[in-house]
Amino acid sequence: MLVWFLPLFLLLLMVGLPVFFALLAAPGVMLWLNGDASDFVLLYRNTYNGMDSFPLMAIPFFMLAGEMMNRGGITLRLVEFAQACVGHFRAGLAQVNILSSMLFAGLSGSAVADTSALGSMLIPAMEKEGYTRRFAAAVTAASSVIGPIIPPSGIMIIYAYVMEQSVAALFLAGIVPGILVGVGLMIVTNVIARRNPAGMPPLKRRATWPEKGQASLKAFFPLMTPVIILGGILGGVFTPTEAAAVAVGYALIVSLFILREMSWRDLPDVLGKAALISSVVLLLVGAALAFKTVVALSHAPEALAELILSLSSNPLVLLLLINLLLFIVGMFLDAGPAIIILGPILGPIFTSMGVDPVHFAIIMSVNLTVGLATPPMGLVLFVASSVSGERVETIARAILPFLAVEILVIFLITYVPAISLAVPRFFGFL
Repeated sequence: MLVWFLPLFLLLLMVGLPVFFALLAAPGVMLWLNGDASDFVLLYRNTYNGMDSFPLMAIPFFMLAGEMMNRGGITLRLVEFAQACVGHFRAGLAQVNILSSMLFAGLSGSAVADTSALGSMLIPAMEKEGYTRRFAAAVTAASSVIGPIIPPSGIMIIYAYVMEQSVAALFLAGIVPGILVGVGLMIVTNVIARRNPAGMPPLKRRATWPEKGQASLKAFFPLMTPVIILGGILGGVFTPTEAAAVAVGYALIVSLFILREMSWRDLPDVLGKAALISSVVLLLVGAALAFKTVVALSHAPEALAELILSLSSNPLVLLLLINLLLFIVGMFLDAGPAIIILGPILGPIFTSMGVDPVHFAIIMSVNLTVGLATPPMGLVLFVASSVSGERVETIARAILPFLAVEILVIFLITYVPAISLAVPRFFGFL
């Protein structure tokens, strides 16, 4: 009877119950009906235990660092740097949007922060230049999924915590896939611009070398953030959690004393926003770990593993099927809870078949991250709708060409392991 909590969980999501409450209510109801009082108490105790973790402290620190950088004018300098680099390309401001997302990914690691910060700045600017609002919102939403792929990445911290993998290895493994997604989006933007030149603004002049130099100087301190984070982790100077705290200190110094775009009076608001976002993420993590406890009690993982292995013995076929499963899951469930629930079930199956654990981690992380921009429940679609004022349905139609490219990249990552593993292998993590 206990296994019925899975259909109940899906039903609660379909009727619109928030994910946090659905993660606790579905197994809670079934445990109560099953008469398992001790397990019922364990469920809610594990919600707290799931959040009480030193590695997970990196998430609120990275959230705070991203919020400080956004308030401190760092986002604007990244956009100016991107404008100097690619603003003269066809559909220049759309290309700037994508490159800015790639640069911002190295600061915040959050798709929602990317959509909110860059969207509020670039969507009105793109509309003013002559782009349609739905196209501007679609580009912003599609490129924002790069945020959790290029390090630092909140969902990779969660995956490493749940699956006992190296955070540094996952961070390194996400660099090339994140760049591939960005380059793919820039290519499809160029194709759309060539096929519909009338709907695009005229080409802008190429920035001069002095202008590029000036933009680079302005962006120097923001661009040093991922270098400090990854360099410190790889050099053994600090742990990922300590690296996140260092990022906060660095962002505070740059925003207050170097760029001077943020004052001490802004700090309470910055801290409040970061705390709110972090609390949502950590509550989901705690609830998902409690949910995972009931998954184990129900023996659903063993049943699902038998079902998967009965479909085929070919790892390539199974990877295709799992990608389809993850893509569907990503449409309805946020990446963090999905990783906590499905990672312990699917990870051991594929590692036993010879798939590298880091490779599978990237397959899962990228696939579920793309789900953030996938209809009908993609979170960044709703954020882009809120920022742009465009309807979610309209953005969902406009984003389809960009989603096609991101799905292609997912399959490249799946069937060409070197894309994910080359960088961590070079640094000796494999």
